[in-house]
Parts: sequence; C-alpha cells; structure tokens
Amino acid sequence: MNLKDYEEFVSTVTSTESQNLSHLTRRMSELDTDEVNIALLMTGAMGISSEGGEFAEIVKKALFQGKPMDDDTIFHLKRELGDIMWYWINSCRALGLDPNDVIKENVFKLESRYPGGKFDTYFSENRKQGDL
Repeated sequence: MNLKDYEEFVSTVTSTESQNLSHLTRRMSELDTDEVNIALLMTGAMGISSEGGEFAEIVKKALFQGKPMDDDTIFHLKRELGDIMWYWINSCRALGLDPNDVIKENVFKLESRYPGGKFDTYFSENRKQGDL
C-alpha cells in the first residue's frame, strides 16, 4: 500500500466529527449538559496529555540523554506534576466529580485487582471482566 492509498483508507475509518468542524461542534453541544462541561473537559484532557508529555520528556532526558537527576530537575518535575494536577482537578470539575471520590475509586479498583494488596504480574496481565 502506498501513502496515497493509506491516506484514503485513514479517511474512511475516521469519524465525521474528526473531519468536519460543524459535526464536531454539534457533537460537543450534544455532550455539554448540566452534568458535563465539555469545554472544561477538553481543556483537562488535552492539558493532562500535554503536561504528561512534558513530564515524560524530562524523565526521558534523565534516563537516556544524560540529564542529571539533580535538585533543578526534580524541581522541574515537581512543577510539571503541579500542572498535571491543575488539569486533573479541572477534569474532575468538568465531570462534576469530587476529586476525593476519584481517589477512593482508584484505591478500590487497585485493591480489587490485586488481592492481598500487593502487585502481582499475573493479576496485572489477567484482569477480571470489567476491570478497566
């Protein structure tokens, strides 16, 4: 398959909302309710991804490119974690979720996944049905 054929294939398997602003705007309006603030959710989702990438970039440079893991690097990582938290809280706000409940649900999920409360490779790779 050449790149032009691949481009056509990609176009056929891409949603209309991804290719057309008016369809995207209509879908966003459908999803924006009293319970969900789509603009804030988009801000949170894109921000978490972007800031997570910045955090990973620093770790990558330390692991693979000789960047020292010194006080300056740790401070930079701390600031990026703060940015991630800022976007995470906005995502919670967008969905009307109490951040404490999100943490509680995460603990419940992990306790259910790992019987005995310890990491286990088997349970990490072989999850129960419904374990996301």
